Amino acid sequence: MALEDTLFGLFIGLAIAFIVYMSMKASLRHRIDKVEAEFRATWEEQKAGIRKDATDRSRYVLKGKIAEHMVPLLGDIFKYDPSDARFIGAPIDYLIFDGYTRVKDTNSDEPITVILADIKTGNATLNKTERKIKEAVEAGRVKWETIQLDF
Repeated sequence: MALEDTLFGLFIGLAIAFIVYMSMKASLRHRIDKVEAEFRATWEEQKAGIRKDATDRSRYVLKGKIAEHMVPLLGDIFKYDPSDARFIGAPIDYLIFDGYTRVKDTNSDEPITVILADIKTGNATLNKTERKIKEAVEAGRVKWETIQLDF
């Protein structure tokens, strides 16, 4: 009889544990479904804003890229001869040899000034790499090197 009572108690305990497990599983599934529904609703509300933000950012980047290429043609902003400017794009936008065209075309003896320039639009600022390049130029860590190839 003691073995039967023990087995019966074990069976009742397992049955209760199974019922509690199934109840908790259903409760958890209900909570997950509720959170997923809230997420989907929030996502649908914010999706248009996210797309607009991405489009606006893309537009600003595109405008900046266009401005980088067009700025030498803007005489009121770009104070150098456009033919002295060489677009590099990265890590800076322009390498300007101020006076190069005059020296080349007229055999002038005036000095040429080398300028590293970056074009920024709106509230854009120099990134870390651009700041490091600016610091190197300002500190005079700029040099000339001729690399000779012998073929």
